[in-house]
Amino acid sequence: MILTQTEPIGILPCPGAERLTGSLINYLRSTHIKRCQRSIEAICRRHQIKQDELIRQINLAAEFSSQARIGAKNVLELKTPHYLIPSRSTRFANGEVKLEILRSIRGMDIFVIVDCENHYPLTIEDGAGGKAVFSVNDHVMMLFAAVDAVLGAGARSCTLVLPAYPYARQHKKKGREPLTASWFGKVCEFMGVKRIITLDIHSKAIENSFHRLSLENLHASYQILLELSKLVDINNEDLVLVSPDTGAVDRNKFFAENLNKPLALLYKERDYSKVSASAEDNNIIGAKLLGKVKDKTVFMADDMLGTGGTLINAMRTLLDLGAKRIICAISLPLFSAGSMEAFDKAYQEGLFYRIIGTDAVYHDSRLYDREWFVCAGISGLFGEAIFRLQDGKSLSTLLDNRRKIQDLLSKGQES
Repeated sequence: MILTQTEPIGILPCPGAERLTGSLINYLRSTHIKRCQRSIEAICRRHQIKQDELIRQINLAAEFSSQARIGAKNVLELKTPHYLIPSRSTRFANGEVKLEILRSIRGMDIFVIVDCENHYPLTIEDGAGGKAVFSVNDHVMMLFAAVDAVLGAGARSCTLVLPAYPYARQHKKKGREPLTASWFGKVCEFMGVKRIITLDIHSKAIENSFHRLSLENLHASYQILLELSKLVDINNEDLVLVSPDTGAVDRNKFFAENLNKPLALLYKERDYSKVSASAEDNNIIGAKLLGKVKDKTVFMADDMLGTGGTLINAMRTLLDLGAKRIICAISLPLFSAGSMEAFDKAYQEGLFYRIIGTDAVYHDSRLYDREWFVCAGISGLFGEAIFRLQDGKSLSTLLDNRRKIQDLLSKGQES
């Protein structure tokens, strides 16, 4: 950990990622101060010097190495990195986009933050002072523009922070189909991206698509269980894990093994000739349960919620089979195609108790003010990953957080 304000990390948000970037920078700055303070106290004890004198020497070294004048600022105040890289984004009348970096980033490690699933109106320079709604493709094109600008400006490295990996559901072929998830990553690799940090990617097979690019797939399981523990007793024997479909088996098996709870599976028959248009209009034609849920509190986890039809049908099936209460967890709550209203209706019908979702995808108060939604913050997870990567430390405990989950269970048993 470098103690001066010259630490070469820069955070560059693309349009729509401003809130996540703000939370991330707040975490980085506060954590940087805490780590510096611990290091300073340890050094002062070991070398028997006063903290003021050490901070003065740190600022002197920073001023000398960066050739930047501190001037009248307090030389006894420990300076912290600014992190935020100012930029200007433009969308032209024909839909083309451009991103311009407004300060030097030469020699810095830049983390580009992109929320490809933010479909709220964005304030972006377009010459008319209006707001634009970006599609996934618009966000991806802005991402490419940002990467090209970063590397063209002499950055030492470029890392993409993509809480929602675009086109992740196009990861396997069933006919004459593209492998767009792989193609997207390969384009990023070709452009010079060093690493992609994402959250609960839809398929681990995507990680095998690249030659040099590293894909760090973080997991929000601890953050989700932390919120779940506030709703129910996670050590209670009445809790059972249910996978809403075969694709979510590994995810729910992870929860079941760590919580030491039974696992059930809903097997759905689908008509793949039909595309799900909404929660009510989906391609599910039947469902069967492997396991028991009668008089149990059901916890279901999935990586992504689009229209929500799969989840609502699963809830209805489980209640028909005698489930007492249903709580769901979603890493990437997209809530596409008016599905919030569909879940309002399902909640009023008593189909579920709560849905725990992360804030990896931007939503406004229309979601957060709903009684049935519980938010699990993940800015600290991404912030810790950035710190560890910059310090050359392992990400193992972030990629597999079983130990933290066991600590959470132990605290629950003690209370």
